[in-house]
Amino acid sequence: MAFASNSGGPMADINVTPLVDVMLVLLIIFMVTAPILSYPIDIDLPQRSTTPPDNPREPPPPIKLRIDQAGTVYWNDSPTPVSALMSMMKAEVERDTTNQPTLEIDVNEEAHYETLAKVLAQAKDADMKKIGFVKKP
Repeated sequence: MAFASNSGGPMADINVTPLVDVMLVLLIIFMVTAPILSYPIDIDLPQRSTTPPDNPREPPPPIKLRIDQAGTVYWNDSPTPVSALMSMMKAEVERDTTNQPTLEIDVNEEAHYETLAKVLAQAKDADMKKIGFVKKP
């Protein structure tokens, strides 16, 4: 072999023991600090019910809310000012709080995000629970 010689010349092998020691120390440090960096997130998961509901109700028809490119909001295909949405949403929620209609939001790709943010804030303030986004193919 070219590197191994018995004549006492320089040895070309690298001593990797210090490198392995440093890597093991770093591994232990990361293993100890990784659980500290995580934080819990509280999630309210639905609980399993052993009894079915007495009278399963048909869900109400969904509310189709569309925001076009100009920022006009349409409530079931009729133009509606953003300021009137809160009262309309509250009226829908107050009809039956346990069986709310689904709010299906269809937003044009060119619409301003500000209008969508106002609509979502009003839906949250009106306590609407079922909100979905419609994506057209």
